[in-house]
Amino acid sequence: MPVKIRLQRHGKKGKPFYWVVAADSRAKRDGKFLEKLGTYNPNTNPASIDLDIDGSVKWLQNGAQPTDTARAILSYKGVMLKKHLLVGLRKGALTEEQVEEKFNAWLEEKEGKISAKVSGLDEEKAKAKAEALKAEKEINEARAKAAAEAEVVEEEAPAAEAEAEGEAPAAEEKAAE
Repeated sequence: MPVKIRLQRHGKKGKPFYWVVAADSRAKRDGKFLEKLGTYNPNTNPASIDLDIDGSVKWLQNGAQPTDTARAILSYKGVMLKKHLLVGLRKGALTEEQVEEKFNAWLEEKEGKISAKVSGLDEEKAKAKAEALKAEKEINEARAKAAAEAEVVEEEAPAAEAEAEGEAPAAEEKAAE
């Protein structure tokens, strides 16, 4: 039975969520599967991936072929590296301690890169929020200034009308004399 490691789509329209599964290659995309190996959520930044590394390696060693996207996900999480290291162990080039040491070192390095990206995204988001707040404050100050000027003009207008009315009767009185 030819087995594939592939993505099985879940979620709603426009918000995909995937299960990483080992399935018979003849089964439907969202149909029957042999084992659920993990999940992949591309809606978050960075995408969140939960994966059973040992189960995935077991299926790969038994001959399962990953699809292109599944291979990228497995490689991102280190499954392909672990499979490669275990081949070296089987051939006698490495010991179990060396395999675990190399794999754990790679995982720590990868975790550092991911945390750096997340912190960079957080800083970028905070910077954008600060700029938006600054722009909003400038707009509010401009509105307040315009409102104050309009208020001054409104106060001067009745005074000017009163003066104009006061001058008009005085001019009429002079004309009558």
